[in-house]
Amino acid sequence: MADVNRTNGGANLLALRSHNTALVLDLLRGAGAAGISRLELAERTGLTPQAVSKITARLREEGLAVEAGHRASTGGKRRTVLRLVPGAGHAVGVHLDRDALRTVLVDLAGTVVAERCAALDLGAGAEAVVTVVAGEVEALAKGVRGGRGAAAADTRSSAGTPELPAESLPALLGVGVALPGPLDHTRGVLHRVTGFPEWDGFPLRDALARRLGVPVVVDKDTNAAALGLAVAGERGSFAYLHLGTGLGAGLVVDGAVHRGARTGAGEFGHQVVQLDGPPCGCGDRGCVEALCLAAVARGDLAEAARVLGIAAGNLIALLDIDLVLLGGRTVATAPDAFLRGVAAVLDERARRAGEQPVPVRAAPGEVADGAAQLVLGPLFGRADA
Repeated sequence: MADVNRTNGGANLLALRSHNTALVLDLLRGAGAAGISRLELAERTGLTPQAVSKITARLREEGLAVEAGHRASTGGKRRTVLRLVPGAGHAVGVHLDRDALRTVLVDLAGTVVAERCAALDLGAGAEAVVTVVAGEVEALAKGVRGGRGAAAADTRSSAGTPELPAESLPALLGVGVALPGPLDHTRGVLHRVTGFPEWDGFPLRDALARRLGVPVVVDKDTNAAALGLAVAGERGSFAYLHLGTGLGAGLVVDGAVHRGARTGAGEFGHQVVQLDGPPCGCGDRGCVEALCLAAVARGDLAEAARVLGIAAGNLIALLDIDLVLLGGRTVATAPDAFLRGVAAVLDERARRAGEQPVPVRAAPGEVADGAAQLVLGPLFGRADA
């Protein structure tokens, strides 16, 4: 089994995680290729220059930071600037949907450097799905290395299942997996995924970690996407509404992902808006998800957007959020129709209340990209953005 501390490039990143180091790393990441000076790091973190020097010296020694030239003098000594080395570590993000799988490899800056897509049947059974996911992660990582050797591809565990050889991975820190809920984020255990009750109680995190030999984090697809958006710069309190094969929400409240006491927050699609409405896969009737998907299936996108807008209005009234972001592959097929329809409902509600409407925008990025941030976030002190 692969040893997570054997990262090529020599950086045992999982041992670095002091609060101060995370602050410095986050500022280095935010500075990008332009870099940032030690003095600026001290000013923005509140750390002493000596502490910053020690931290940056260690980061340079471990290959995570390099000097990136000098700033022009303003009368004193020229300042040396440092920048993050994005390729010093990578994370894999996996979007495990009901019928499809997207896997991305991202560097420390969050840039996608490779990706793979495959068809998937979530109802095929846990063992079959875990095998497919493990194979896609292995193929993705080896693709970055140019497909290093048949011997690596043929590595097997004692159980006869493929293992992920450490030498084929570019400093792989872990794998973040995002999929429909409900689930227990803290333990990585699935509950009764809507439409797939056979997954109830399956320990997906531990099963994948054993197969891959690297840390695995599991969360709902909507939470992962919301985390990715917050890390990418979305501020304040917002809701990410994901309409694809199902409907859910990722909630960011005061800059942090809100998962709830039992990590069950965001089951947005299963709020009942039509008593005695059509049955939903969750067992209730008249859920937003059932109504939206039925409208989409008959080609009535205006109605789907109207229902989504009504549900979004309920969420705004409950949480007083600043922004609604729409995503998911169903939205992506006709983003203008969904944006117009949801905005029209929210504008009308705001007009009646004498308030400014909450803006609605299309969400940039993908769920798989956010899933990678489930791994990278803690490295930069941003586990919940």
